Amino acid sequence: MRVRVAAPPVDGAANAALIRLLANELDIAPSAIRLVSGMTGRRKVIGISAGQRDRLMARWPGLRL
Repeated sequence: MRVRVAAPPVDGAANAALIRLLANELDIAPSAIRLVSGMTGRRKVIGISAGQRDRLMARWPGLRL
């Protein structure tokens, strides 16, 4: 998935904006999303808590998580 955020990559602002965007789009709490890797890079791996993952899979059966 490709995502672009307008926040600058300073002091984690872009990472925080990405988490807010994903939480909003997936309709889950931002606290359920974490950056697994890529804190300072352009490519990131996102983790979603197990309870939310199950809910997302039920909502979108074709979703790969």
